[in-house]
Amino acid sequence: MKVRATLLKSIRRFFYEEGLLEVTPPCMVQTQVEGGSTLFKMDYYGEEAYLTQSSQLYLETCLPALGDVFCVQESFRAEKSHTRRHLSEYTHIESELAFIEFDDLLSHLERLITKTVQYVLEDPIAGPLIKQLNPDFQPPQMPFKRMEYIHALDWLNEHGIPNEDGEPFKFGDDIAEAAERKMTDTIGVPILLIRFPVEIKSFYMQKCADDPRVTESVDVLMPNVGEITGGSMRTWDYEELIAGLKREKLDLDSYYWFTDQRKYGTCPHGGYGLGTERILAWLCDRFTVRDCSLYPRFTGRCKP
Repeated sequence: MKVRATLLKSIRRFFYEEGLLEVTPPCMVQTQVEGGSTLFKMDYYGEEAYLTQSSQLYLETCLPALGDVFCVQESFRAEKSHTRRHLSEYTHIESELAFIEFDDLLSHLERLITKTVQYVLEDPIAGPLIKQLNPDFQPPQMPFKRMEYIHALDWLNEHGIPNEDGEPFKFGDDIAEAAERKMTDTIGVPILLIRFPVEIKSFYMQKCADDPRVTESVDVLMPNVGEITGGSMRTWDYEELIAGLKREKLDLDSYYWFTDQRKYGTCPHGGYGLGTERILAWLCDRFTVRDCSLYPRFTGRCKP
């Protein structure tokens, strides 16, 4: 908990140095961001509402008035996942950046992780605690290795690592945690895994200009822990966004306030989200993110 407090202080310090403004979006929403199967539903004065999966869409509405923004907010995922990486409630650090290109987003993520870790290790309380809990921890150094999704498939197939069906990877396959970890641990350096296929990513992600089959998306992978954050450029063309919503069979009327931004004026922008508990598990060498939350919420557990 002491390292956690320092981590949140350090990441806010980085954001302020980069000129971002902190905002506080609502936790009760009526739209989904990451897939309907993981929504916690609730009755909101007779209307159907949900606990938020992500504050991203609300952060995007802030960009025209406030510029680059971030939030530190609880997110909720109703996944019945019993992995060491999942919680039903977690502290979600999210950011949206205006007037950037994909390379700007990747460079920002490198700075975010390296500077925040530096600040935590320099702290007189958190630094020695990390040394005690994780004596072999090596802070990441820039630049991170950049690897395209298609080249990751080649690497996995060359090393005989199968997909979840026990077959060689093919374009469009999701790379499951076990295969991702094996690749990252073997390569042994931080990886920016980029350009995922449209069909395995969310409706709002910008397609690559040179290959519309893939998106301007990124997962940040660390040795011994796997993915610690993911992000993308956001679709800012109105027709493309509508097509993405239809592809996911989402109710267009519910997203009027989000699609109107594209209709009446927006800008190229991108963003990302970090799970605080995953970062802590990496820093403190904890086997599960449940050790990194004061009172962890997971399947079947909603009490101290």
